[in-house]
Formats: sequence, C-alpha cells, structure tokens
Amino acid sequence: MKKGIIIWAVSAILYLGVVIAGYSMYANNNPKSEEHGHHTTTTEQGEESMNHQHSDQEHGNHGSNTTSEITPKVSYANGVITIELKDHNNHAPELEVSHEKYMHLIVVSSNLKEYHHLHPEKKGDVIYQVKISLADNSYKAFVDINPKGLQYAVRPIELQVGATHHVHGENKLITDKDFTKTLNGQTVELTPHSFEVNKEITLNFNVKGEKPEEYLGALGHVVILDEAGEKYIHVHPVSNDQTVFDTQFDKPGIYKLWAEFKFHGQVNIYPFVIEVK
Repeated sequence: MKKGIIIWAVSAILYLGVVIAGYSMYANNNPKSEEHGHHTTTTEQGEESMNHQHSDQEHGNHGSNTTSEITPKVSYANGVITIELKDHNNHAPELEVSHEKYMHLIVVSSNLKEYHHLHPEKKGDVIYQVKISLADNSYKAFVDINPKGLQYAVRPIELQVGATHHVHGENKLITDKDFTKTLNGQTVELTPHSFEVNKEITLNFNVKGEKPEEYLGALGHVVILDEAGEKYIHVHPVSNDQTVFDTQFDKPGIYKLWAEFKFHGQVNIYPFVIEVK
C-alpha cells in the first residue's frame, strides 16, 4: 500500500513536470501581444485647399465649422486698424507665411459695397497694425492667418467706425446680368453664369489675352462673401498660368465676389454678384 502511494506520487510529479515543460515551450514560441500596443496615427497635412474655405479654408481651408483656438480682436482709431492676436492660452501665436504675408485682412462695409484687402504688420508680441482711412460706417473684418500648430477659422468681426453706432441692415444685392467688367482699361469676363449648390464650381476669368502679373504669389485672388457677410471664402488659381479658380457653395443664395488681378503694376478689383441655386 505504502509502495503504491509512493509510485502514484512520483508519477504525478513527473506528469506535472511534463505539463509545465510543455507549456513553457509553447509560451516561448507564441509570445502574447502587448495589451497596449503602439497605435500609429496618420495625419494628412496637405496644402491649404485653394478655397481658403481656410477651409472654406477659404488662403487655406479655414472652414466655418472648424473649432478656432484664436479669437482676434479688431479695433480702429485715428486712421489705424489694430488687430490683437492671442491663442486660447493667452499666448502670442506663431504665424506662417501665406501668399507672401503673415496676415491678410479683408475689410468690407456691412452693405458689401466697400472692399479692402490689407496686410497688417507686426508691432508687438500680439499686436498687428495697418493704416487706412475708413469713413464712418459699420464694417466686417476677416483676419486671414495660418497659425502654426493651432486650429483656426476665419469668421466675421464687427467693426464700428465713428461715434454713431451704425445698424447692420439686410443687404439686397442685385445679381449681375453682365459678367464683363472693365477697370483701368482692362476687361475681365467671368464664366460660367450659372452656379449650383454642393457642386464643384469652376470660376473662369477671361482676361482677354492679357496675362496678369504675379500678385502675392499667385496670378490672382478671389474673395467671396454671402449676402449676410458671414460666409467667407478665399480662393486662388488652380495653376500658375491660368486665371481659373475652383470652389464650392454649401448653401443656395446670393453671393458677392471680388476678383483681384494685377495689370501693368496696378491691382484691379472686379466685383461680381452671383446667385447660387
């Protein structure tokens, strides 16, 4: 009896040793994956879409749905527009050059009749300024920048000039019937004349055989606003040798666009009013 127990115990120990050895060999040949592996995230950072539809971008794609980590402050006094730039941590953001400038400032009167494309210069850590004489009126300013490492959306900023508070009225833009404009002896024609919502639109400007001079790193610039002056689109040519621009409208309505071309050393700004159906 005693002898049988001893034999059984020895057999059990040997069996257990075989099992452990077998498991060790299996584990060594089949290592377990780490529970928290390395996750690779790919971020696509292309050129700003030609729609500074920033978004919309939009010099870049600065879409209105983008969360903005910078909220510029714009003021006007004594013939000077001042822009204060601070990020969400109250620091001065680092700006990257976009079309030869750190900042493009678009200022339009609330009725969209007056238009200015300006380039403020840095005057301090968070201060940019530009000189311009503005008549007493209500304006909207669009600070078009490309901050390094920060999300940014170009949005309208109310700007009141003068002691009287000018009330924003509802604009009643009249769609152009004639899409041929002549300024300073240079004619430009916009085609096509019909525009559809949620489709890629090609804006072709026929410059009548006269190639524009390069202006701010491109053959031209087009800024587009909706009738309310809320939706901002800034587009550039599709190539370096064509006055052709691609964009898209996400809502039907009346829009005003300003096409900027430089001829013989002078920048002409051609306004058009279009309807998107």
